[in-house]
Amino acid sequence: MAVVFRFVDKYGVVKERFIGVIHVQETSSLSLKSAIDSLFAKYGLSLKKLRGQGYDGASNMKGEFNGLRSLILKESSCAYYVHCFAHQLQLVVMAVAKKHVEVGEFFDMISVLLNVVGASCKRKDKIREIHRQKVEEKISNGEIKTGTGLNQELSLQRPGNTRWGSHYKTLLRLEELFSSIVIVLEYIQDEGTDTTKRQQAYGILKYFHTFDFVFYLELMLLVMGLTDSLSKALQRKDQDILNAISLVKTTKCQLQKVKDDGWDAFMAEVSSFSEKNNTGMLKMEEEFVDSRRPRKKTGITNLHHYKVDCFYTVLDMQLQEFNDRFDEVNSELLICMSSLSPIDSFRQFDKSMLVRLTEFYPDDFSFVERRSLDHQLEIYLDNVKNDERFTDLKCLGDLARVMVETRKHLSHPLVYHLLKLSLILPVATATVERCFSAMNFVKTTLRTHIVHLLLRLLYQDLVDLLDAFGSGAVAPAPQSKDGPALEKWCGQKCEGRCKEAGMKDRCLKYCGICCKDCQCVPSGTYGNKHECACYRDKLSSKGTPKCP
Repeated sequence: MAVVFRFVDKYGVVKERFIGVIHVQETSSLSLKSAIDSLFAKYGLSLKKLRGQGYDGASNMKGEFNGLRSLILKESSCAYYVHCFAHQLQLVVMAVAKKHVEVGEFFDMISVLLNVVGASCKRKDKIREIHRQKVEEKISNGEIKTGTGLNQELSLQRPGNTRWGSHYKTLLRLEELFSSIVIVLEYIQDEGTDTTKRQQAYGILKYFHTFDFVFYLELMLLVMGLTDSLSKALQRKDQDILNAISLVKTTKCQLQKVKDDGWDAFMAEVSSFSEKNNTGMLKMEEEFVDSRRPRKKTGITNLHHYKVDCFYTVLDMQLQEFNDRFDEVNSELLICMSSLSPIDSFRQFDKSMLVRLTEFYPDDFSFVERRSLDHQLEIYLDNVKNDERFTDLKCLGDLARVMVETRKHLSHPLVYHLLKLSLILPVATATVERCFSAMNFVKTTLRTHIVHLLLRLLYQDLVDLLDAFGSGAVAPAPQSKDGPALEKWCGQKCEGRCKEAGMKDRCLKYCGICCKDCQCVPSGTYGNKHECACYRDKLSSKGTPKCP
């Protein structure tokens, strides 16, 4: 486990320092907590002084009850943890696929579709060609308009749990290319050479003509469409925390509104898709038949099943995930911190929010200091607004640095303390997450293999060096000048010198000759001849270096 400390130095600059790598025998939260306790004890630090913590989204780290963050919060209630909002949103959207059986089945079929259609460039090209012909036909009939950026070439995109928004794009493409995909699947089913692919194509076509497919396609398009704007906003590099949290609240309200009043409009979309593509429709007043137990009576209508058990349940899951992952404490904490922002001449400054921020850190501000801060904030705002040195600041880090440079941190110590608490909170953003994704382009299997090979070569060179050097100089020949002792010594040294030679016998021969004459052999398998001048200067009859 790697440990990094984040702090604000005496110049008002945020610093992050790598402390070390701690070996842990297991990755349970208790084991990790014990390792951190040992590290803090080693450096004479206290967890009670901790004011922020940041990890990845693994359950053993961020678990609400038994995760590492929860164990630390029990000792330091002000060590807040805020995970990447964009990553959390992706987890919110995809959580329903893991918890709702029918939605999970829907995404499984989409995965099979991508394997069948996307596994062949020929099939991809066939979808594009069919879609192009349909677009040209619609243009000639005046059904669609033409213009810059319209009617672009489309293809199915494979989604990924770590590629935010990719599932939404895949479903949008599926809806638009549906008729073209059906034609390609029918071609695979009838004329495909791979039996497995033909069977899969048959299964997908059968599923495509069911009401369930259309229902869940439109439902997931609805849910993901509502969260798409929020997803894009959270991935911005110049992320505005205040706007991001506002968008989270707005998205939750929209989901609730759709749940309360959106059923009729949603079913209109389902009916429209079914009529356009000749897929199956159900009569809502008829009794629901469970496809897994078709002979067993369910006692409920199709309307009850799809509206209550599916539509309401999926939206409730989304709302619950939003509440769990975007909790009110972290949201309010970040809103309060954003009031310190110096952008646009402290436009977001809100005294009541900053006073509220002190309540999140009861160990740092006493009752008297909170009352004093109320008056100090007014003086602080008037002071910095009338100082030209604070006009073009872009972030909290710039504000802290300039406050120290102008010595205003001494005039407004409570405000500066709030500023430091805001700076040391490790809030992960999409930019940080992108760094981990970018590592996949650098840390490839080939690169890892090359690094391991270089490490082995360096290790072997080190071994050779230690063999050749006693105290930093070339290992001397034995004191005895008699033939057997010198020959044995030269044999050992030349064996190491020539072990990687292409013509090893020839290398051993001339190395042995040079060693007997010079009574020394350079270290390593090549080069380093400066260590032995005699060995270096020996020439063959042709005037070339004689010693290998």
